[in-house]
Amino acid sequence: MLTSDVEATIAEALPDAEIDVTGEECNFTVTIISESFEGQNLMQRQKGILALFDLALKSGRLHALTIKAYTPAQFAEKQNTHLVQLEC
Repeated sequence: MLTSDVEATIAEALPDAEIDVTGEECNFTVTIISESFEGQNLMQRQKGILALFDLALKSGRLHALTIKAYTPAQFAEKQNTHLVQLEC
């Protein structure tokens, strides 16, 4: 599987999302920022993304997928926290 395949799969399901995919071959980390995560807890977000890759995981085309899923507000807060820590 390629990073572009992973990104395309997520983009099809979440067209509003900002997506960053790192990794290679069959092990990837994805960071996804989407309004559609509003009202969902982390487990619900991860299950929804993993469901998109059910066949790839079962077939072995994908072995590991680390998911970091945020709403835009959560991601902005995370970035602001990181910036404040750097300034100290």
